[in-house]
Amino acid sequence: MNIPRNEYPRPQLIRNDWVNLNGKWEFEIDNSKVGESKEYYKRIRLDSEIIVPFCPESELSGVNNKDFMNCVWYRRDIEIPENWSNKNIILHFGAVDYHTIVYINGEKVGEHKGGYASFSFDITVYLKKSENYITLCVYDDIRSLNQPSGKQSLRLESHGCYYTRTTGIWQTVWLECVDNCYVKSIRMEYDIDTPCVYMNFELKGDFLNATIRAEAFWEGKSVGRALVKTHSEIAQVCIKLSEKHLWEVGVGNLYDAKITVEKNGKIYDEVVTYFGLRTVCLDKKTFKLNGKTVFGRWVLDQGFYPDGIYTAPTDEDLKNDILYSMNLGFNGARLHEKVFESRYLYWADKLGYLVWGEYASWGLDISEMKQIEHFLPEWVEVINRDYNHPSIIGWCPFNETWDKNGRKQCDMIVKTIYDVTKALDKTRPVIDTSGNFHIVTDIFDVHDYEQDPDKFLEYYSKISDGILNDQCERHPLYKNRQFYKGEPVFVSEYGGIKLGEDGGGWGYGNAPKTKEEFIERYKGLTEVLLTNPDMLGFCYTQLYDVEQEVNGLMTYDRKYKVDPETIKKINEQKAAIELIENESVIL
Repeated sequence: MNIPRNEYPRPQLIRNDWVNLNGKWEFEIDNSKVGESKEYYKRIRLDSEIIVPFCPESELSGVNNKDFMNCVWYRRDIEIPENWSNKNIILHFGAVDYHTIVYINGEKVGEHKGGYASFSFDITVYLKKSENYITLCVYDDIRSLNQPSGKQSLRLESHGCYYTRTTGIWQTVWLECVDNCYVKSIRMEYDIDTPCVYMNFELKGDFLNATIRAEAFWEGKSVGRALVKTHSEIAQVCIKLSEKHLWEVGVGNLYDAKITVEKNGKIYDEVVTYFGLRTVCLDKKTFKLNGKTVFGRWVLDQGFYPDGIYTAPTDEDLKNDILYSMNLGFNGARLHEKVFESRYLYWADKLGYLVWGEYASWGLDISEMKQIEHFLPEWVEVINRDYNHPSIIGWCPFNETWDKNGRKQCDMIVKTIYDVTKALDKTRPVIDTSGNFHIVTDIFDVHDYEQDPDKFLEYYSKISDGILNDQCERHPLYKNRQFYKGEPVFVSEYGGIKLGEDGGGWGYGNAPKTKEEFIERYKGLTEVLLTNPDMLGFCYTQLYDVEQEVNGLMTYDRKYKVDPETIKKINEQKAAIELIENESVIL
């Protein structure tokens, strides 16, 4: 059987005993939302089929329904391998949008709210010796304004910068078996000078008086080991490394590690993971990686695919999007209005690609403090899931927060989310809101789609004097609502130049008449930011077109619109802030 997306879905915590549940499932749309009362979870069949993990809006799912679906149901028979007897069985979901209720053999196991974080349930007690089945009920109502939905369209059709919706399962579903003492999670910290890695374990089950052995490897060679006895559900080891290989831009140096949990002479758990030895921080005007200034040459990546919508058709497609970007001279991306899957982050780790971890904040009305209940729980899950990825160099929970129907946004929500993010992760910078209103932020970033390079230069020429008021003056709505306090600066959205083959779709400003004119404008705008000594980076909109938005450097099906080498030469010019760093080193 050909199983779509059959690669291991959780690359930072790998076990050998797992079963991929992607492929054909039974499926039914329940727009009247009567399935729970009619006990669909006990039915022996649903009325149609779908290919998981592709959402029903996508072609790859076989459903291709672009209408609103208020509720959908999934059902699948499962077989538990014989050698999993007397083990605990965990059912995992990479992501399901939005409110998921899980049943095993007609019994409710649990539920999860959120369209982007991974979640799981121990289903052991619900299983029978044979003839087991899973049923999912998924509610999705982005028009309620009570759920983060990113760039999913609130209208029936796609429009502007809103695109085809995603309902239900859109990442891998899988089973794994564990013993009655196992590693639930690992959180890692680094000391690049010693060098060493600190591994913090969370254990589940009968964990008292177990021994955790951790060993690190570089290219297959052991470079350090440590062990610890467990006295609670958390434990820590420090592995001193005999070799230092830093994770750097374009050089994804990754160590492998093997974790073993033993008790009374028996091995209860074995997992494989990896890590990258690196630090990130802000220093006055600059972003530093491993203590060295790096100019951020970021590009906006929205994570959409023509035939899979939110879901990449193959693992290779995830990798290729990073390679396409690097071929254009970018060293990273804003992962925009979407939480990307773990496999994408694995490739970013492996290729040395700098990314901003964002959330799909659009779709949620944040004019009242109570709306934080629809944001905070999943955002915490996202940070905890992705904390160990060296490629993530900063967090940005909100993008362009707006007032709603005359009601001012609740600034306290933004501040609270910023504070929680900093509490959960003290190792990375946090932007409270990318563009629009900054309440409290580590970086003052702006979105600016000015198409005239001369005006663009004028707007950002006074940062060194502590002035960044032009951005507020040009957008009267912002006046008296945010103030530049001398934070590091970068233009986190610019360009967006329209370049379509047939003249359709939209982009920012007047479309260039020729590719040569496009390149001239791209060069002019980009060099304004490269040559500004007060700019820590830029983010161009965008890597590829998405549906009707044709301002990408590539088409939606990932074909370059202009010579990538030409764009690469522009992007890879030395930035002023990098030249200043080199001069100071020479002095």
